[in-house]
Amino acid sequence: MENTVDIKESPFVQSPVVPTSYDGSKVIQFRCHKEISCFNACCKNIDITLTPYDILRLKNRLNLTSGEFLLGFTEPYEMDKDSIAGVKFKPVEGGTACQFMTDEGCSVYEDRPTACRYYPVALVSMRKQNEYTDTDSYALVEEAHCKGHLENRSLTIDEYRKEQGLDDYDVQGRGWRQLILKKKSSGPTVGTPSKRSLQLFFMACYDIDRFRNFVTSDTFNEVYDLPEDLKKTIAENEVELMQFGFRFLRQVMFSEETIAMKGDAYDKRLARKQEREAAGLVSGESVATPDSSCDHSECSDN
Repeated sequence: MENTVDIKESPFVQSPVVPTSYDGSKVIQFRCHKEISCFNACCKNIDITLTPYDILRLKNRLNLTSGEFLLGFTEPYEMDKDSIAGVKFKPVEGGTACQFMTDEGCSVYEDRPTACRYYPVALVSMRKQNEYTDTDSYALVEEAHCKGHLENRSLTIDEYRKEQGLDDYDVQGRGWRQLILKKKSSGPTVGTPSKRSLQLFFMACYDIDRFRNFVTSDTFNEVYDLPEDLKKTIAENEVELMQFGFRFLRQVMFSEETIAMKGDAYDKRLARKQEREAAGLVSGESVATPDSSCDHSECSDN
């Protein structure tokens, strides 16, 4: 089914081009393989945004911490002016090619990012300002260098998504996409995120190992009242930790109260702050109040 997206309903109104969108039943003609003349061409000039789940899969494949992976293979960028951060693949030193490209193809193919799996299809997530849920559709990317569109093979977008292993990637990335869409569609009604909120967004979405240390710390658990089974789950399961991070950010950024805060947290932190200030150990420590609208998460001593 084909339709044209109304730009007024799109959170990405800064783009002058609104693609034709399709549902999963759209039949496309495409095949990519080693013998095709353009093989590896799309990997030689990359602009690939990574999802949190992409980073989790890749850093585990490479046996790196999330911090090590971010430092060695990515670069951050602003999705909008004064807004939340995205993370892109860093190309090879002095060039534009992907660091994982080889003559034989992708060296991390089994854990390749969402954007690579989708190509030449693009996932288009939309959220209207007066609605609480987002909807997904698809667009077709047809670049002059790509000869895959000339291959004699037809299949639906849904069939292509299944072939590329995208079901799990889409499910695991949905919470992150919803955060971005909510921020974009809310606009000035939410206000400019504080520096602390932006830091928390980056950590919870992209630096999963650091986020684990954060949510398992005594300081965090002094403020938030997590059930013991949830504490155990997020300490041991990275995917569940990532999903908890999306939930945590909805509370931090949009005041969607789903994580209970301990009633005496503010008093305890204020008392501790006063004790430390009296001892000359700290000055001006942030204290999160239970009713603060945008920074419930300022529960770090640093």
